[in-house]
Amino acid sequence: MKEIVDIGIGSLALGFLLMVIPIAGFIYFKVKIVKETVIALIRMVMQLSLVAFYLEYIFAWNNAWVNVIWVCVMILVGTFTTIKRAGLTYRFFILPFAISGFISILILDAFFLGFVIHLDYVFDARYFIPISGMVLGNALNHNIVGISNYFGRLTKEQDLYYFLLVNGDSRKNSLAPFIRSAIKSGLNPLIATMSVIGLISLPGMMTGQILGGSSPMVAIKYQILIMLAIFVGCSLNLMLSILLANRFAFDSFGRIKANLFKK
Repeated sequence: MKEIVDIGIGSLALGFLLMVIPIAGFIYFKVKIVKETVIALIRMVMQLSLVAFYLEYIFAWNNAWVNVIWVCVMILVGTFTTIKRAGLTYRFFILPFAISGFISILILDAFFLGFVIHLDYVFDARYFIPISGMVLGNALNHNIVGISNYFGRLTKEQDLYYFLLVNGDSRKNSLAPFIRSAIKSGLNPLIATMSVIGLISLPGMMTGQILGGSSPMVAIKYQILIMLAIFVGCSLNLMLSILLANRFAFDSFGRIKANLFKK
């Protein structure tokens, strides 16, 4: 089987010429996101370059403690990013969101790497770090949508929440419609992606494995497991985040605390 074709620096730089198309569109329609786009591109290149550099050593070392620390850093970065993008205050949400991330990854990695793939070394960097990263990356996106919907609706529709609360419903039942809306809004895009996967898109992991020389059948089996892990991880992380955050977002009388959102 042929080795994968490497991409030269010149060819990689050439690929950036395509960015002229969206940037020209932004300028034409006067959409003020050109600066943010350029900054995001620069950060992407720098961050991925650093990751490639570090992962070379991490994969070669393959130490369980180093691998766990790396995943913990990813969880914490995801926690801070979720809070920032949802416009929430850090003091209320760092702990519940971080705990949700740790529990989700612990359950998923233990199950998929230990019981499904049957790895002799569960902390093998080639599996542990990429799979954890894919789950956390997807959970980040869907958490931001779901959490923003949940606390945004609670803030805007406080009258409805308090009406349900003072008319005999428990706090759990009063929050139920808001939680349902948050879970639905957070996971609907993922459900839509799962329903058309393989028809209008080939997932990144599957494409990467095929380019790396794996047979399509092996790549498909891994992709199915990854999609299962991603869906379970996103669902579990979002639901745990909401449930744990509720312990910090309300006082003992069920009232929504002030200053949940950044001013």
